[in-house]
Amino acid sequence: MNKEINLDVETIDRIVEMAWEDRTPFNAIEIQFGLKEKDVIALMRREMKPSSFRMWRKRVSGRSTKHLAKRDFEKGRFKSYNQKT
Repeated sequence: MNKEINLDVETIDRIVEMAWEDRTPFNAIEIQFGLKEKDVIALMRREMKPSSFRMWRKRVSGRSTKHLAKRDFEKGRFKSYNQKT
């Protein structure tokens, strides 16, 4: 993951927070921070305890809300004020 080198602690914390949010898609993280889904996964693996990472992966793997293409809704859902998109 090349881009993680330039991320400060506050930015990493925000990415982790967004990754845990059910309704924040990986595309929003990519638009805001330039990290693709695989980069977010690598960051989460590095920043979390192994058991927490496994729990997070299990949680987001089957969740359609984390992937825009799998979502069945467009508007009317909560959006964090910290989120650019």
